Amino acid sequence: MSQERPTPPGDYECCENGCTPCVWDTYFEELNAWNAAQKALEEAEQNRSQSDSKTTSQTS
Repeated sequence: MSQERPTPPGDYECCENGCTPCVWDTYFEELNAWNAAQKALEEAEQNRSQSDSKTTSQTS
């Protein structure tokens, strides 16, 4: 089903030395990808529900 939401880095994981990429950069990239995947799953579910209701109403 859906992947687990990314966990933000702990306070001890960022050294605040301006690393590239920073653990926060990686976290936000993963979070954006996770959010996009969740949105796509929700849209697919809505489309499936609409399709199912159209099929049901056409067969009635």
